[in-house]
Amino acid sequence: MPGADLKKRVFARVFLGCALVLLAGVLLHYKLPTLAYYWVQTTASADEWRSRSVWLPDYRVRIEARPIEGVPANVSGLTFNRQSGTLFAVINHPAQIVELDTRGRLLRRITVVGAEDLEGISHVRDDDFILADERRQQLYHIRLGAGQTLVDLAQSARFELGIDLNGNRGFEGVSWDGAQQRLFVVKEKKPLRILAISGLSALYQGKRFDVQVNEWRPVPRNALFLKDLSSITLHEETGNLFLLSDESALVAEYNEQGRLLSMLPMWPGLHGLRGRVPRAEGIAIGPDGSLYIVSEPNLFYRFEREVGPQ
Repeated sequence: MPGADLKKRVFARVFLGCALVLLAGVLLHYKLPTLAYYWVQTTASADEWRSRSVWLPDYRVRIEARPIEGVPANVSGLTFNRQSGTLFAVINHPAQIVELDTRGRLLRRITVVGAEDLEGISHVRDDDFILADERRQQLYHIRLGAGQTLVDLAQSARFELGIDLNGNRGFEGVSWDGAQQRLFVVKEKKPLRILAISGLSALYQGKRFDVQVNEWRPVPRNALFLKDLSSITLHEETGNLFLLSDESALVAEYNEQGRLLSMLPMWPGLHGLRGRVPRAEGIAIGPDGSLYIVSEPNLFYRFEREVGPQ
């Protein structure tokens, strides 16, 4: 029947149109065209950068989604303490710091008094650490000795930066740059920001200080195509920055000049992963190059570099 055939053709065209609109929306929402562009660009530069960077395409997962026993929920932030050879993460509710070994096993739990929403932690040197409180957008300098189980932020030096106050979208990660004596801080979204703060060490030591806050930007600007920023870490040997995005499920490596060098998509089937890394919240790199990620509620990941084709 001609009428029935016409209805079927109209329905098919409407269905196809809706499907194309939906596909376009998904591509734009996850910034997949931009991701594909930079994936091709970084792959084409492999010969130039593989030996001068961490080079994430060579990494494969060795420990995947291991639950951290004794930490039921809310793990966030991550830093590697080269002095102790262990990792430190934060928990926002209840406010705590936990020390982990390199296989994700709980070694110590430290209660933090006076915090509202801990999201970031970075080891500075010796017993010095920096904590980030997201909602208050405050940074705390604390001292955490071996065996210590309590930190009172009322006794700690504090630095507040009320930029783009936006509730639960504030400071998500911190990382100390020992070579240039500055602190990198990432803001989650609306807008994405990466701030470099220098002069803090003199401030909390009670010396003459010259605090400067600058915004770090990639080159070109659209090279920061991540949906959000959930953590940051600086690799001391290369000086490269690593940005972690939960919503994009991606780790991106940038050099000091802001050039995107390599990427590690945390998607099923890539880098040996059986499943997508959910709610990635903290990233750290050990002195041997091992890459560590913690994911809410309490999952631990370890990636190691494997030279050769994957």
